[in-house]
Amino acid sequence: MNKEVATKLHNRAQRKARIRKEVSGSKDCPRLTISISNNHISCQLIDDSSSKTLASASTVGKKVDGTMTEKAIAVGKEIAKNAKGVKVSKVVFDRNGKKYHGRIKAFADSARESGLVF
Repeated sequence: MNKEVATKLHNRAQRKARIRKEVSGSKDCPRLTISISNNHISCQLIDDSSSKTLASASTVGKKVDGTMTEKAIAVGKEIAKNAKGVKVSKVVFDRNGKKYHGRIKAFADSARESGLVF
C-alpha cells in the first residue's frame, strides 16, 4: 500500500475513533451515521443503548440520477422522512470519520431542512 494512502486511512480511523468516543445514540436521540462509497450513499438512525437500527435510507437499488452531492441531498431528505415515521426529530450526527464538507455537508443540510434537529 502506498504510504500516502496508508496515512490517509490512519488519519480517518483516528478521527472516527475520536468522534465515536463522544457520540452515542439513545431511543429519544438516536445516532445518525452516514456511509459514502464511490457509487452509493447510505445512512442509518441507530439506538446504541439497544443496538437497533430505527430507520435507514440509501441509494443502493434505486435509480437516483445526478452527482454524488445530489444523491446525498436526496438521501438526507429520505432519512428525515423515515425519521418522522418512527417519531424521531432530534439526532446526533456521526460523520463516520469523514471531514464535514462537500457531500457530508450537503447531506446534513438537506436533513436539517427536512426537519431533523442536530
